[in-house]
Amino acid sequence: MIDPTTLDDHAFAVWAAERAGAVLLDVRAGAAAEGLEGKALKDAGDAAAQAELDRILTEHRPGDAVLSEEAADDKSRLSADRVWIIDPLDGTREFSEPPRDDWAVHVALWQGGDLVAGAVAQPALGETFSTGRASVVPPRTSVRPRIAVSRSRPPAFVEALAAELDAELVPMGSAGVKVMSVVRDIADAYVHAGGQYQWDNAAPVAVARAAGLHCSRVDGSPLVYNADDTSLPDLIVCRPELADQIVDFVRRHGTD
Repeated sequence: MIDPTTLDDHAFAVWAAERAGAVLLDVRAGAAAEGLEGKALKDAGDAAAQAELDRILTEHRPGDAVLSEEAADDKSRLSADRVWIIDPLDGTREFSEPPRDDWAVHVALWQGGDLVAGAVAQPALGETFSTGRASVVPPRTSVRPRIAVSRSRPPAFVEALAAELDAELVPMGSAGVKVMSVVRDIADAYVHAGGQYQWDNAAPVAVARAAGLHCSRVDGSPLVYNADDTSLPDLIVCRPELADQIVDFVRRHGTD
């Protein structure tokens, strides 16, 4: 039995993400018996994972602020020393389509102006990626660069970027899963400009940075977290050797 009071922030993020992930697997397992599908299953997953993370953080990190997709934004976080940025269920569509595994739980910690710890759990895959056990990105195994994109709404400009880089597009769900695909050498880049929020990418970016990947806005500027405006609409996560080419393309062509 894990005693969360003994865990450092990296390990705590992993533990919390995996606890929420276990709850989500239970919701999914009982969906058929309870007649949950589609939006009802999405909502049940969001609510159950949010409740679990809220309970965990209230009990074990009571002095910290929280920014979550599934809770009202308490602006006191702007003057807090420590803020947990969480997405209880990233990839609700994929979660509602068993047996898909491209959905995730995000738990990140912001402190002193930047992300300092994070974990991305992929419960259906049985894996959790974290800053405490930073991944070592293996040498690229593909001849052509691979760009992770949304399976339902890939940005049009990414197709033009792929043509310039002679890259192939790899569709998948969940922002966290797409970022982890670069960590896992399933893709070489994730480029997004269709609108996201801080909770969509805080934990994935923390993990990707720890693995040595390039992380920035699409214009090359830094990603800023615990900002008043929770919108963080675009980002690049990629192997360092591709960063200049991608940023240069965006600067020349934009994202329209």
